[in-house]
Amino acid sequence: MSNANPSSDSPSPFSTYTSCVPSSALSCRPCSPCENGVMLYMSSIHKEELPRFKQWLVNEFHPSSAHTTWDQLRAANWAEVVHFLIEHFPGRRAWDVTYSIFTKMNQRNLCFLVQKELHALLPNLKPEDSNSRETQMNLKEEESDKMRKYKSDVIKKYFNVWDNTTWPGNHRDFLFQNVYRHEMYLPCLFLPKRPHGRQPKTVVIQGVPGIGKTTLAKRVMLEWARNRFYPHKFRFAFYFHCQEVNQPVEQSFSELIAHKWPGLQDLVSEIMSKPDQLLLLFDGFEELTSTLVGRLDDLSEDYNRKLPGSILLCSLLSKRMLPEATLLVMIRFTSWQTCMPLLKYPSLVTLTGFNKMEKVKYFKVFFGNTREGDVALSFAMENTILFSMCRIPVVCWMVCSCLKEQMKRRKSLAEACPNATAVFTQYLSSLFSSTENISNKIHQEQLEGLCHLAAEGMWRKKWVFVKKDLGKAKMDEAGLAIFASMNILRRLQGDEDRYAFVLLIFQEFFAALFYILCFPQRLKNFHVLDRMSIQHLVASPGGNKNYLAHMGLFLFGLFNEACMFIVEQSFRCRVSLGNKKKLLKVVPLLYEYNPPSPCCGVPQLFYYLHEAQGDAFVSEALHGYHQATLRINKNRDMQVAAYCLKHCQHLQQMELTVTLNFTKVEKLDPGFHFDSEAQESEKLYHWWQDLCSVFTTNENLEVLLVTNSILEDRSVKVLAGALKHPWCKLQKLLIKHVNCAMLNKDLVHVLVESQHLRYLEIRLTEVEHTTVTLLSRALQSPQCQLQCLRLEDCLATSRSWIALVCGLQGNTHLKTLMLRKISLEPFGAYCPSMAQLERLSMENCNLTQHTCERLATFLRDSTMLTHLSLAENALTDEGAKHIWNTLRDLRCPLQRMVLRECNLTSNCCEDLVSVLQTNKTLKSLDLSFNNLKDDGVIVLCVTLRNHDCRLKILELEACLLTSVCCQVIASMLFSNQSLTYLDLSKNDFGIHGILTLCEALENQEQREDVILVKKESGEVDMMTRLEGPALGRDFLRVIQDWDS
Repeated sequence: MSNANPSSDSPSPFSTYTSCVPSSALSCRPCSPCENGVMLYMSSIHKEELPRFKQWLVNEFHPSSAHTTWDQLRAANWAEVVHFLIEHFPGRRAWDVTYSIFTKMNQRNLCFLVQKELHALLPNLKPEDSNSRETQMNLKEEESDKMRKYKSDVIKKYFNVWDNTTWPGNHRDFLFQNVYRHEMYLPCLFLPKRPHGRQPKTVVIQGVPGIGKTTLAKRVMLEWARNRFYPHKFRFAFYFHCQEVNQPVEQSFSELIAHKWPGLQDLVSEIMSKPDQLLLLFDGFEELTSTLVGRLDDLSEDYNRKLPGSILLCSLLSKRMLPEATLLVMIRFTSWQTCMPLLKYPSLVTLTGFNKMEKVKYFKVFFGNTREGDVALSFAMENTILFSMCRIPVVCWMVCSCLKEQMKRRKSLAEACPNATAVFTQYLSSLFSSTENISNKIHQEQLEGLCHLAAEGMWRKKWVFVKKDLGKAKMDEAGLAIFASMNILRRLQGDEDRYAFVLLIFQEFFAALFYILCFPQRLKNFHVLDRMSIQHLVASPGGNKNYLAHMGLFLFGLFNEACMFIVEQSFRCRVSLGNKKKLLKVVPLLYEYNPPSPCCGVPQLFYYLHEAQGDAFVSEALHGYHQATLRINKNRDMQVAAYCLKHCQHLQQMELTVTLNFTKVEKLDPGFHFDSEAQESEKLYHWWQDLCSVFTTNENLEVLLVTNSILEDRSVKVLAGALKHPWCKLQKLLIKHVNCAMLNKDLVHVLVESQHLRYLEIRLTEVEHTTVTLLSRALQSPQCQLQCLRLEDCLATSRSWIALVCGLQGNTHLKTLMLRKISLEPFGAYCPSMAQLERLSMENCNLTQHTCERLATFLRDSTMLTHLSLAENALTDEGAKHIWNTLRDLRCPLQRMVLRECNLTSNCCEDLVSVLQTNKTLKSLDLSFNNLKDDGVIVLCVTLRNHDCRLKILELEACLLTSVCCQVIASMLFSNQSLTYLDLSKNDFGIHGILTLCEALENQEQREDVILVKKESGEVDMMTRLEGPALGRDFLRVIQDWDS
């Protein structure tokens, strides 16, 4: 495939990249260099104005140091100016100086931003020594020459990284790294952070393999040597590969520097005398073959002391040695657990690779402005999994190379590459062309050894292989030489034989290949995946931090029939279906009783099955799938979810989060004439239609929760159409925290046209007046079969909600109405008939004592009400009095009442006990979080001694009870044999009171059993609170928080 690369005269992408920094470049997204940065408004200063700011800043210094200061500031970018301000003007002085300069420059808006930020930071800014730090080392002329020589050597060593990078061999890669973004990242790496406005002393650059961490580190070294990277801060910078430090021979840090750069041997003492001006870069943690030190007591602060490699490395990382130095650490996600315990207060920066626009530009530069380039790009974008993998620059190059080669052979891309796995199969198999003259037996043995090495490494998180690993995989010198010549393996520097795969994605592919190849010489002709391995592979969450994700993707992709044929043809090996059958036995059982926990996107298994395709295989794998939690944030999430849900025939519940905007896809550079936006929008819409069609084809799907979503009208229309379909069997629709436009006419009309919908819940959503009107009309329709309506924390006016509630009196089907945090302040004047309701909950609805009189009237008219909750309303004793009076001769069979947190006191208990004496239907009462105190509960317990009292459940949580009432409670428990549930938690009974209660509980001879239950933490759902605890049998449950 060597001809698949662009020629050496292909236009360089850097000329286009450097001028295309997006407007969101400095956004404070999570784990970006600017996250929590201070003085970000400095980035908005026009480039002509920044020199003026610097000149005014120089004037703030003493005249004797002004010349030196200007030399340091002359080439500084905005972020370095911020760093300079914070370092030279400690505490709030940096903001005072900045405000003063902006005032002189007549920058009023910026002055306002300075004041706003200072007000927010002021409590955390610590006063410091007001003297500016010394900025220069007093180096002798001879030593300065050595310093210049060192910087010159650094430039020579790292310049080729940017000028002549190739991969692999002589293949032209036109610098596959995210170069233009470095111009944005570099200045911000050490930007002072909130809340203390200080520069981070340890910065961690994290990302997946191949994303550009090492290249960024070398770029830092190059820019530092050119005096373009914090020249006022870092006088010395050193780049270390971890294996250089972690040597078997003991050495000191001073010796390490002297050995690495012999010309600096005479400067070591000067370097160490100013550790705060020292920048240390560490890379290559994945190549460590020995573990880091486990005992912090072994670490040393002496940089002249000879230490074992691991202890020296840990001493530097933990800041035990050279605590004032600044560290820049490059790690993969898989290395984070190794480094995290050592690093102090690290600032995290995540490299994300190419975004969509950059991928498109890469394709355009690779193929040129040609028709085949448009075909390749369209094909890649349609396969969202493949296109997402192209965010790694070198993978993007591989995909382009493979697609170009297939088109060169005049092959259909859809046939040659039926899935993403096939693209890598085609590419990697082309590297095996040199083995065609080797006997088939030797070829299979070498391939088996390579795959064995890859698989063992993946399971053990091992990326570097020593002699023992190579021997276990039966890799001999001849095989190693062959795979090294193919650029599949590479030999690492050092005295011992250590090998690694050139790219991690190669290891992931060959690890998957290990489990589908057939090896006739073995007793069992394939390597079996055990149940635990399958569970580990399939049940792991999605996202960057799942190191097995690509291996699993390739494994399932290789089970695709077309892909298996390509493998047999390309690698000259037979394939086995043994593990495919094993997967179909294990995977359905994994999800039948243990549904996957919510993850960052869609379940990882969905990606795997979309890669495998094959309707029968996918349906059988998803046979036990009953619950699905989907977070659709990216195009690939939508594509794989739409495909897999159609095969989940036993799916019963779905939780759906959609933040993808179908109509506003990312705009590409206008310089590229490619109609991808319209195509992408239509593709997304088509996949959304497929996803929603599951509601019309799956008769088991009964529950849908749409949460944290933003859906525009066209998307809602498709969803509503599916829910209104006669074949849709959905019974419960829950809507939580969505955009208000989603609750439009189409969705509300589902209440009228759906034949099976019985439950509607809307929470944490702004509801416009037009929507409330639509809801009211729908609920009044005779076709509406809704039985339960729950509205919670929905923003609308009181009049709107009252109009809705009043409209319910014409609905004969609605049996349960639950309202929470819905303002019903003038409810008393508009309260409708509740004759048809069986359950009513109005929690935290601004009901007051003035409302209770009107409410009591309608309670008296009710004939079916069994459960009533008025929790978290300030009813007071006066308001509750109306309720008690009504309950004495209530016609409805009320069984449970919740008056939790209603501002009740002991004064209400006299009225309450008269109700308990006359009302024979009330079985459950919640009075928690009221100030009943001992006096009120004593009155209550006296009545509960009465054998005629039918109350079975009493909740007195946090009622300000003490030991004074414990004897009365104990006496009541001895006499009352009907009470089966008593909540006494969150009351200060003291030791004496607890002992009194425990003694009474032990002497319950007339009961089968008494159970002390520890109070569970966490918020109780409104429905659970309305229903109340389940009625027990003959035993008594006492809920408490004193039994440990």
